[in-house]
Amino acid sequence: MTMVSAPTTDALYLLHEGTQYQSYQFLGSHVEERDSVKGINFAVWAPNAKQVNVSGSFNGWDGSNHKMSMSGGVWTLFVPELEEGTLYKYEIVTLDDECYLKSDPYAFHTELRPGTASIVTSLEGYEWQDEEWLATKTSNQFLQQPLLIYEVHLGSWKRKEDGSFYTYLELADELVDYVLERGYTHIELMPLEEHPLDASWGYQVTSYFSVTSRFGSPKDFMQFVDRCHQKGIGVIMDWVPAHFCKDAHGLTRFDGTPLYEYADSRKGENPTWGTQIFDYGKPEVLSFLISNALFWMDVYHIDGLRVDAVYSILTLNFDREEEDRITNEFGGDENLEGIAFLQKLNAVVFSRYPNALMMAEDSSSYPGVTASVEHGGLGFNYKWNLGFTWNTLEYMKKNQAERCEAEDQLTNSLLGAWDENYILPYAHDEVVHDTKSLLGKMSGDDNWQRFANLRVLYAYMIGHPGKKLLFMGNEFGQMDDWNSESALPWNLLAFEEHQQFASFVTHMNHFYVGEKALWELDHDASGFEPIGEEDKSDGLVMFIRKAENEDEHLIMICNFKTEKHEGYRLGVMKPGSYQEVFNSDKAEYGGSGVVNDTTLLSEENACQGRSYSIMLNIPPLAAVAVKYIPQEG
Repeated sequence: MTMVSAPTTDALYLLHEGTQYQSYQFLGSHVEERDSVKGINFAVWAPNAKQVNVSGSFNGWDGSNHKMSMSGGVWTLFVPELEEGTLYKYEIVTLDDECYLKSDPYAFHTELRPGTASIVTSLEGYEWQDEEWLATKTSNQFLQQPLLIYEVHLGSWKRKEDGSFYTYLELADELVDYVLERGYTHIELMPLEEHPLDASWGYQVTSYFSVTSRFGSPKDFMQFVDRCHQKGIGVIMDWVPAHFCKDAHGLTRFDGTPLYEYADSRKGENPTWGTQIFDYGKPEVLSFLISNALFWMDVYHIDGLRVDAVYSILTLNFDREEEDRITNEFGGDENLEGIAFLQKLNAVVFSRYPNALMMAEDSSSYPGVTASVEHGGLGFNYKWNLGFTWNTLEYMKKNQAERCEAEDQLTNSLLGAWDENYILPYAHDEVVHDTKSLLGKMSGDDNWQRFANLRVLYAYMIGHPGKKLLFMGNEFGQMDDWNSESALPWNLLAFEEHQQFASFVTHMNHFYVGEKALWELDHDASGFEPIGEEDKSDGLVMFIRKAENEDEHLIMICNFKTEKHEGYRLGVMKPGSYQEVFNSDKAEYGGSGVVNDTTLLSEENACQGRSYSIMLNIPPLAAVAVKYIPQEG
């Protein structure tokens, strides 16, 4: 990556057109040499300021002798003999002669909180070792490949004995190997852009181009990503273009006027989160946001972005009271500028990174989220299926007597499984704020039933069409809500039932990754076939998952009731032999040990609309996967 010097006329033109997609190369602070003198060039967009000065550790935080000059709305200043590591801010003098300090919107590094100064930092010079990973990625890699994501909040995955954070370099050793051993294909990192408050989890950003200093330096983070790639693990980052926080040193009223946010407070403020909303109609804001998305891919080799709070970008009235509602020029409540931004974002990202993962965290029913921009869609390649998440968890809270009449709540997601390219997430939002952990949500008379319920739910998710995501701690049965201010309760692994559950999740993950039938046709309804869906009285949800080669198919049988079924007759697609290849009721997982350990031979005995059938045992509160064994020759 090569940074350029002061902005050229062409660069400024593109910035003001909303098509400057590498604005970080000239805005911000950059080490450079002029007339054989090394120094730092500063550049900041602040078109409505009366004056901007550079204030920092080098001038006693008095910018009066380091005044910047303005051209095309961008203020610049070259300061000779300054070096990397210099702390600085911009001293903004408003048209009303107010004066305050702002962090650099394009800073590559910032002070550790509670400090808020920007730090002059070069991102050049890191020698990447992930060429093999980059070479093996293709534009269709993930639609027809397994995608199993481990969502992580780095600040609370583990903590040291004194309560301090693990560093990027320490996590590169410990976390990456943990994820690899447990069968995940990707790590998704909760927001890493610099933010002022640990308790915000990173969703209220102040410095979009700064990887948080809580865990180390920018090059330390490069090494973390590099290590992931060398081990065959992809990296997705939670990205927050929907809003930014109001902290005084951040983007809010940056030059004394609403610059990054909408000027109309009805559009420019999110009443629920107490944050500002980006002005998606302003070209320079589009250049800022799209440059930022590309920056994480250009500089840090990030494989994709989970775009947070898409619904709030799509509508003008997200969480707004009825009396405060506003409309667009056509009388609707769609944010037409927000929609256009998302389409432009995805079009630009995929034009440069056709193999990127762009995932919409969207709770709305907006159509075509994963349809191409050319066909009127938003252009993402995945959407979180939050309806699946909420409905399955509500079903699992129900007791046995209630489940038969509520089965549609569990299975309705199968009817629309191909409306979008979906990810099925059991994410951090499901285990916080007194909502209980996933294990805590399970109904049951005792711990055995609760663990069994969670095993069958996870297996149902693995069998259900769509890619998968699981938040940290849920892989070993965390019992309490997630607490972002302390480490996960790793001590639970001292107890046998949690050890057994962790072993189940690891085996389930590897089973999923190894079976083409569970992911090769995720995006195609031809890869799925229901069985016995008309009977809602037995607690069974059964279906066939197929690979492109139809001989490579699996039958998933999920029993959501406590009654086991001995000698159950099951209709099958083809005559021949079948074998149980996965069973969540194994004794080693803490189950009751009802398994099918012999080959299951089909009979010409019609059942469930199929000419052939097999007989098997179905354990209580468990899932069984049966695989067709093609005849040799």
